[in-house]
Amino acid sequence: MADDQPHGATTPGDEEDASDDSSPETDATQHDHHAHDKTELGVGIVTVTSSRSLDADPSGDAIESALSGAGHGVVTRELVRDSRDVIQSVVDNLVGRSDVDLVVTTGGTGVSPSDVTVEAVGPLFEKDLPGFGEVFRSLSYEEIGTKVVGTRTTAGIANGVPVFALPGSENAVTLATEEIILPEASHLAGLATRGREEDEH
Repeated sequence: MADDQPHGATTPGDEEDASDDSSPETDATQHDHHAHDKTELGVGIVTVTSSRSLDADPSGDAIESALSGAGHGVVTRELVRDSRDVIQSVVDNLVGRSDVDLVVTTGGTGVSPSDVTVEAVGPLFEKDLPGFGEVFRSLSYEEIGTKVVGTRTTAGIANGVPVFALPGSENAVTLATEEIILPEASHLAGLATRGREEDEH
């Protein structure tokens, strides 16, 4: 009996699955989660105190040492008294500077009447970063126990700049800077300005 299958036709199973033609993604097309990170940040440090000077500022020194040691540049250090208006004005000025990519304050995050840093910086935030305070308090609990409930440490994005408000304790700022801020600051600074930089180009 003659084979009546048309010449050149293929039988089921002879055709290759189209999915076999897919190739692995190349490095050029893979999404890089950290593509917009800013590797070298310009940092503004603000110490909130009515009793110290920049010459005797161990908490500010600890922040500068940690950030400088990681390759970031401290472009200015400010010392201001416990005044909501003054703190807000200084931080607002810093986030408006072209050479400042990150602002870190120390002091004024407790619960005494003079602790007003949180109230000062909060209105400047267009986006809050609640995870920072949550992680900080979790880490601090291991060191100071339930006293952590009196810590109102906060963070947010102001004018495209990450702002971290830390306690006045040297141990607290060292913990926050080394364990949280350093691992995330470059990424946050890049993300916060990504749309703005793309629009400029």
